Amino acid sequence: MSTREFKAVHVAVLTVSDSRTLETDTSGRLAQDLLAEAGHLVVTREIVTDNRDKISACLGRFIDDPQIEVVITTGGTGVTPRDVTPEALAPHITKPIPGFGELFRMISYEEIGTSTVQSRAEAALCGTTFVFVLPGSTGAVRTAMTKILLQQLDYRHKPCNFVELLPRIISEREDA
Repeated sequence: MSTREFKAVHVAVLTVSDSRTLETDTSGRLAQDLLAEAGHLVVTREIVTDNRDKISACLGRFIDDPQIEVVITTGGTGVTPRDVTPEALAPHITKPIPGFGELFRMISYEEIGTSTVQSRAEAALCGTTFVFVLPGSTGAVRTAMTKILLQQLDYRHKPCNFVELLPRIISEREDA
């Protein structure tokens, strides 16, 4: 058992969808609920349509907000022409985190088999903000949250986690 104290992170949840509303968005609500249950602070939860410029603008606003440390998106990670969340994120990326998408697809394979190859889930550091791009299905959000993100967003998780890196990332960005 870790002797570290829990540290809540400030999170924005963004759902990318042409058809969902805050009331019908089960994936975004699930992410918000799991984060809150874990003790994190969901600063905002928004929905934006499947439009690259609108998604990028919203991500940019979240990334530029010093209060937001983590952004979790749901939706827009497939391979159809309307799925553009990874492309909308691309201009904001300081450092990609390829292991997240690789691990997500490995875990998803156990649940949905080869269909997991259609997911373009990914993660990146954007300035001083971690951004995680998840598929829009509730099952995919549950998988990513419970099997990866809730552990990596828990300061007590060993041997390492994203939360313990935040002070160094912020400090080193300010010194640059």
